[in-house]
Amino acid sequence: MSGNSLVLPIVLWGRNAPTHCISSLLVMDDLATIISGCHDGQICIWDMTPDLEINPRALLFGHTASVTCLSKASASGDKQYMVSASESGEMCLWDVNDGRCIEFTKLACAHTGIQFYQFTIGTQREGRLLCNGHYPEILVVDATSLEVLYSLVSKISPDWISSMSIIRSHRTQEDTVVAVSVTGILKVWIITAEVSRMQDMDPVFEEESKPIYCQGCQSISFCTFTQLSLLVVCSKYWRVFDAGDFSLLCSVPSENDQAWTGGEFIAADKVIIWTEDGCSYIYKLPASCLPASEHFRSDVGKTAEGSIPPLVYSIADRADKQLLICPPVTRFFYGRREPFHKLLVQGDSAGRLTLWSIPDTSPLQPLSSAAELQVSSTISLQEAFDKLTPLPAGIIDQLSVLPGSEEPIKVTASVYIPSQGRLVCGREDGSIILVPATQTAIVQLLQGEHMLRRGWPPHRTLRGHRNKVTCLLYPHQVSPRYDQRSLVSGGVDFSVIVWDIFTGEMKHIFCVHGGEITQLLVPPENCSTRVQHCVCSVASDHSVGLLSLRERKCIMLASRHLFPIQVIKWRPCDDYLVVGCSDGSVYVWQMDTGALDRCVMGITAVEILNACDEAVPAAVDALNHPAVNLKQAMTRRSLAALKNMAQHKLQTLATNLLAADNADKGNLPKYSHNALVVQAMKTNLTDPDMHVLFFDVEAVIIQLLTEEAQRPNPTLVSPETLQKAPGGVDKGGSFLANKIFKQVKETIKENIKEHLLDEDEDEEEEMRRREEKSKSLSLLEYNLTMDTAKLFMSCLHAWGLNGTLDEVCLSRLGMLRPHTPISFGLISRGGHMSLMLPTYKDSLLRQLARGSAEGRKLSVSEIVGKGTYGVSRAVTTQHLLSVISLANTLMGMTNATFVGEHMKKAPARPPRPGTPETPKKTAPQVSNPALQGQIKQAAAASTTALTTGTGAPHAGSTFHSSHSVNEGWSQLAAMHCVMLPDLLGLDKFRPPLLEMLARRWQDRCLEVREAAQALLLAELRRIGQSGRKDTIDAWAPYLPQYVDTVSSQGKAV
Repeated sequence: MSGNSLVLPIVLWGRNAPTHCISSLLVMDDLATIISGCHDGQICIWDMTPDLEINPRALLFGHTASVTCLSKASASGDKQYMVSASESGEMCLWDVNDGRCIEFTKLACAHTGIQFYQFTIGTQREGRLLCNGHYPEILVVDATSLEVLYSLVSKISPDWISSMSIIRSHRTQEDTVVAVSVTGILKVWIITAEVSRMQDMDPVFEEESKPIYCQGCQSISFCTFTQLSLLVVCSKYWRVFDAGDFSLLCSVPSENDQAWTGGEFIAADKVIIWTEDGCSYIYKLPASCLPASEHFRSDVGKTAEGSIPPLVYSIADRADKQLLICPPVTRFFYGRREPFHKLLVQGDSAGRLTLWSIPDTSPLQPLSSAAELQVSSTISLQEAFDKLTPLPAGIIDQLSVLPGSEEPIKVTASVYIPSQGRLVCGREDGSIILVPATQTAIVQLLQGEHMLRRGWPPHRTLRGHRNKVTCLLYPHQVSPRYDQRSLVSGGVDFSVIVWDIFTGEMKHIFCVHGGEITQLLVPPENCSTRVQHCVCSVASDHSVGLLSLRERKCIMLASRHLFPIQVIKWRPCDDYLVVGCSDGSVYVWQMDTGALDRCVMGITAVEILNACDEAVPAAVDALNHPAVNLKQAMTRRSLAALKNMAQHKLQTLATNLLAADNADKGNLPKYSHNALVVQAMKTNLTDPDMHVLFFDVEAVIIQLLTEEAQRPNPTLVSPETLQKAPGGVDKGGSFLANKIFKQVKETIKENIKEHLLDEDEDEEEEMRRREEKSKSLSLLEYNLTMDTAKLFMSCLHAWGLNGTLDEVCLSRLGMLRPHTPISFGLISRGGHMSLMLPTYKDSLLRQLARGSAEGRKLSVSEIVGKGTYGVSRAVTTQHLLSVISLANTLMGMTNATFVGEHMKKAPARPPRPGTPETPKKTAPQVSNPALQGQIKQAAAASTTALTTGTGAPHAGSTFHSSHSVNEGWSQLAAMHCVMLPDLLGLDKFRPPLLEMLARRWQDRCLEVREAAQALLLAELRRIGQSGRKDTIDAWAPYLPQYVDTVSSQGKAV
């Protein structure tokens, strides 16, 4: 998916919430959003109401390793940005409102802490991020571009910084950064206005450095209430220092070997400290630590170790102490605006968030025992999923619920075959299901007659594995050299099975591994011929196998690895398979002989892995130097290299022929993107699959127009015919070339047969004959393109806002109404993605309920319509562009209706009593201009007849004329382009982003370009003159100043 194309994700989450083992937490300044990062690299955004109710909204995908820290990246203004960093050195800047990735970068070092720091230069405010981590300085990063500007460096004993705090001084223009290194040395840097302006990489050295003997410092925080004291928390004790000269005011050891992990001031005289196991304690500080009392600093210099200050509250973890995989993460935040909550937030490895609101007053009872503080609210992702009605749908739930059980069987592996529009799902019980992807998605998301059918859509079940299917591979999709019938699956039962995808029979079982199969891979193109017909399987017993699909045997098993396998790389020119293990060792195997060439560790291992990524020399160079090649082949004793030389000659001859053939035709290259791609995702290896449907709008438009161009013979395509004639358009042109090519191939084959040591072509021909003989079984004949367009348009249309148009959409255009709120996603920079959780509709319901009349229950369709366009501005932009461009495309087609498209060739079952039967036949096409006029008059009559809802096939249905259909599409486009803000109400409508529309003003796809231009003009009209002026003012600073200021003073903008 290229970055330029318009791709929209729709998510089917399934009933099981994704694993979210929380590793870091952040509460935004307005206390309306909580952000949690997890050990698997995802970030979850949770909405919080003023009454402290929490609800998960979206999941952000982008990091490849555990999220180590989160920080806000903008001052509390209109833009809510936050920054996240991961263990692998990635940093991302996100827009919290819509989950867009604004900027991302990757540094060589991992951060463990980030603090946001804002300062003013003249009238302009600038943001900086101060980062510390596994490196001996503090990096100062620009908060908008994520560039490293300069660093704060230690002269004396430089070391990793374990924690830091920024002290804002209101008296002087100098701000101080106080940090504690891992060896317990406190360091102070002063940031002046001059330093902040610095853009060059000159390091700033520390002002002072003082050992405070705090080993294993966990956190350091500055008292914002008095601005005179500093709290340092170590794992065995916590201490309060004077912020002026850093003298020790009080020190408290931990009791009964608890390990402290952090702390904060919650008032001038109270601190909250929390432990590794999730308990927190609030202490009242002694008088010697309070600047307001006369005893302040009275204990300085005395060893005041023993005096433990009184405990005000203890906040225990849950009573039923379940074992957690990782220690919980606790953070304290307080609101700087209404409501002034002081919140303690805790996240644990089960994906649970718990909140405590901390009171300002102390309890009235005598302080003999500490009071217990009650939990204000708590929720986990799974609880939020379980509360939903209906439960969130999985991709094949309707086929997976067994009689007598509540839960559907979990899908554990999936692969999508775009050329046939089929989805293959492997399940927990070992069965594999083949199902048409668009049809099964329609069942899950939209309501229609299919809801009454059991076991719809028609599907095939393959049974062979005894237990869970762990991985699936369709090799033909990766490389056309494989037979398009073969599907390969691996399971927990140590076996790899090869299936014939068209007949459903099991071709072969490989049982060569001694552990469950974890991965199936395809070797690269330029391997030896024998390896080219293999798939590579990796198992949990640390073995790698090359399984030949053609010879049906294992040609190599590499099984001496001592540690789990992390990466497989190829070095085809040397005939090497390179295996990287989790302990950093690398094993190099010869593929042809199966011998272990060498095993290396350390820097050599890293270099070998990196060398595999280098570009392989082109085949042309190999042909130019046959002598060199022959010499290499002889020295390496490589049979494969000898074979390759003979084959390269064949290939170049063939390539030249085909190139000449293409030049004659002068064809444009075929657009390679698929209109729909279904991608299985899981946040953790133990999770069942969730499925994301990626719709490529441009590809849908191109396919619709291509079908329109081939309209004279409107045949239905089954997946097989689609597959067999990919170049159906240009058959005539290439027929001659094919003939010549076949003849040449025959003669060459005769000549070189004795040199080539395999009968590759013979087998291919035999396969072809067999293919013609066997009648390929089609699951269901349907028009893939129209089905994709139908699913997509039905999901995107704003239902429930215009009743008459909804009726037109259902009866005349054949769209279907969603029966569940649809979870959309947003793809932003660098493939970073935000996916809405199905629970987002709960927070939407709350917002909408406030706006609607009291006590009125909102229907699902209203939530769908309002929810789709009330999420965020970026999502609105993408959706409107897609709807309008597709509606315009369908409007330009003859009779582009979805009515009757659904459930064609279905096995005829009598309808259930009481259900109307819908007309099954598509209306005949009308091309005669004389008829067109009659139809236009009859259109009004026919639509009224259609919308009466009698359902029985009647005369009106033959007048599904292209005119009335086109009029429907036109109304649909107009509503989304112009009328949406008025229908939704301005308080709920999130208007499209002008800059995203402007970027598509010259889009390569004409329909998208026209939609963007229409939308941009409509939006500029809607915001009026004052809005346009605001836009110009906002963008003015970024415009280049080429204007001669003297001559153009009189002109207004």
